[in-house]
Amino acid sequence: MLESVLALGGLVLLRDSVEWEGRSLLKALIKKSALRGEQVHVLGCEVSEEEFREGFDSSINSQLVYHDLFRDPLNWSKTGEALPGGPLGVLRAMCSRTGPGPVTIALDSLSWLLLHLPCTTVCQTLHALSHQDSRPGDSSPVEHVHVLGLLHGELHGPGPMGTLSALARTEVTLSGTRSQASAHILYRRPQQRPTHETHWFSILSDFGVDLQGVSPLKSQPHPDPLTPPVSKSAGARTREWSLGSGENKNTGWG
Repeated sequence: MLESVLALGGLVLLRDSVEWEGRSLLKALIKKSALRGEQVHVLGCEVSEEEFREGFDSSINSQLVYHDLFRDPLNWSKTGEALPGGPLGVLRAMCSRTGPGPVTIALDSLSWLLLHLPCTTVCQTLHALSHQDSRPGDSSPVEHVHVLGLLHGELHGPGPMGTLSALARTEVTLSGTRSQASAHILYRRPQQRPTHETHWFSILSDFGVDLQGVSPLKSQPHPDPLTPPVSKSAGARTREWSLGSGENKNTGWG
């Protein structure tokens, strides 16, 4: 299951809900990436670093680079411990990375970013993060960049959700019962009709996954209802996105 979610690279949306949380699956994917030897960066906004690292063994924790926005996102304490440039500064630094090899970037959560920054700015940043491998002169395969975005579905309207869907190569929508989770996974491969399948699973205490069943892979007969049509001009604008445009001029995050 984890291999399926990570297979296409690029942006992976993990949609959870009040009924079924998605952080456990996010951590399972992070563990999988770390075990594959990838660099792993975590932008932590909603829980403390100590809480996020809980459950990982020392070998996994040693591979995580944790960027802590939870402790003091606005630098109110004036201790100098706040991350330079706030969340955008951290994400831009990730965009300009020069280190070789595959990398996984986990956003905990993407919803927090959307609630504190303009949607356009967040989407531009996600586009730049997930397309690092397609820059001129970069011979890395597409699979070398994974951006895992935890998204609390009830917090956002159809506009932001549709825009994010258009950027994502893989979408995971979580639901389930008390003892068993289900993940509806939608795959978007270039120049192919989207496909989808459902996995039934449970997350173990060490963030392994116990897979209990998989539905047959099916083609998506109609466009995703959450994904609005994209015109040629809009597609061109998307390809021309850069972090320098659409920047939030308001320094307040309220």
